[in-house]
Amino acid sequence: MKITVDEVTCCGAGQCVLIAPEVFDQRDEDGIVVLLDAEPAEEQHAAVREAASVCPAAAIHLGESA
Repeated sequence: MKITVDEVTCCGAGQCVLIAPEVFDQRDEDGIVVLLDAEPAEEQHAAVREAASVCPAAAIHLGESA
């Protein structure tokens, strides 16, 4: 799994951080998503998929690793 995030689209809701804190964080100054791990371990894939699905701004994009 390869994750990309669209910082421009992100609204700072923080749901991704609550669901997958090992993969996502937020900037202190504005709450915008920070991607901690663009290719997380397989055991984190379900949480990452859930985070992407609940993102109100659809700022998390999932793809296949190269």
